[in-house]
Amino acid sequence: MQIIETILALALTLGILVTLHEYGHFWVARRCGVKVLRFSVGFGKPLFSWYDRQGTEFAVAAIPLGGYVKMLDEREGPVPEALKDQAFTSKPPSHRIAIAAAGPIANFLFALFAYWLLGVVGVTSVAPIVGEVGPDTVAERVGLREGMELHTVDGHRVVSWRDVNMRLLERAGEQGEIAIGVSENGARGTVSGPLQGWRLSDEAPNPLLEFGITPWRPDIPPILGQISNGGRAEAAGLQPGDQVLAVDGEALGNWFDLVDAIQAAPETTLSLTIVRDGAERTIDVRPAEREQEDGTTIGFVGAGVQPVEWPEEVLRDVSYGPLAAIPNAFHETWADTRLTLVAIKKMVTGLLSPTNLSGPITIARVAEASVSSGFEDFIRFLAYLSISLGILNLLPVPVLDGGHIVYYTIEAIRGKPLSDEAQALGLRIGMTLILTLMVFALYNDLMRL
Repeated sequence: MQIIETILALALTLGILVTLHEYGHFWVARRCGVKVLRFSVGFGKPLFSWYDRQGTEFAVAAIPLGGYVKMLDEREGPVPEALKDQAFTSKPPSHRIAIAAAGPIANFLFALFAYWLLGVVGVTSVAPIVGEVGPDTVAERVGLREGMELHTVDGHRVVSWRDVNMRLLERAGEQGEIAIGVSENGARGTVSGPLQGWRLSDEAPNPLLEFGITPWRPDIPPILGQISNGGRAEAAGLQPGDQVLAVDGEALGNWFDLVDAIQAAPETTLSLTIVRDGAERTIDVRPAEREQEDGTTIGFVGAGVQPVEWPEEVLRDVSYGPLAAIPNAFHETWADTRLTLVAIKKMVTGLLSPTNLSGPITIARVAEASVSSGFEDFIRFLAYLSISLGILNLLPVPVLDGGHIVYYTIEAIRGKPLSDEAQALGLRIGMTLILTLMVFALYNDLMRL
């Protein structure tokens, strides 16, 4: 069932973003007088299709990992004389550049709209308050302490841990100092210290933890919330609402003590002392074995925590009026764009491991998680992925929109297109690069399973 939900989440996510991207090409092509033969969401044989009054076929295909707009093009076959002025190849370079750029631009426009919508609707986030500071970490070197609330990182305002994560990602692998604006006991100030080339791990990087920060969280009692169907917890007879007092006679302080005990005992029978309906009882459970991304093995039973109310004083409500939300939308979109560009640069220069590159499997898993997390997380995920898709397509690589823009720009400067041989060579190079990238991303996905 989870696999089906993940596939549906991937189809929904890519369906939205690909449709927007291709609609950008389609909309501008129409306005440049180019005849569009087919607008397809997905690849392969169409599952169903229909035609509009201008003869364009709109299709939904079986493989939801992309899409395309097919235009009348003399390079793909003879074009009737009466339709030659509607062919893509008959248009001046400026029109072709506009058509190629329209897809990525549509992705950026969607991100702007998504962040504008979140700004108007309003979001609630947990304030970035430090819980613990790890020894011998950058956070300790900088001077962060338990209970401090973070307000800025290098002068950039942060109101959530997501904001902090993004700013830390930008500084990964760098030298120099990092400055963090904080407040403590009502007093504001700034702490700073050297990064000394602080890097993220190659496997499943976690900027906060690797920087040395554990976010503050309220005490979470070891009370079971969700019980997964078919899991070891259900098989043992555990139920939602059960409070676990002890494991093998060792008293528990909070939910994380229970998690630690279970993860440390794969395929080992544990005796849980629980309270149900006011009465104590003992239930034996044998955690299943699960392999982590780093190769270590942990135990899990298929049980989640009962939701806990966060104190009002640590929640931050952020909302804007319709007009005030516009500059905020540009700020958020630029922040995501900058983060993506910095990540690409750091992968190229070796400051960020290429193992962080993700493919369709990781996208599907994150999409499923964001859909189930709620409206805000899903919209943020769509916005960030849309920006990434826009940037990727603008890279000057033949096959991608950016490569076509380079070709048409050269044609506009030279007054004639590049030779067929040069374009064919570029196409082969571009295809090789893209296929290599796709295989590497898919390999990374499989290694994370």
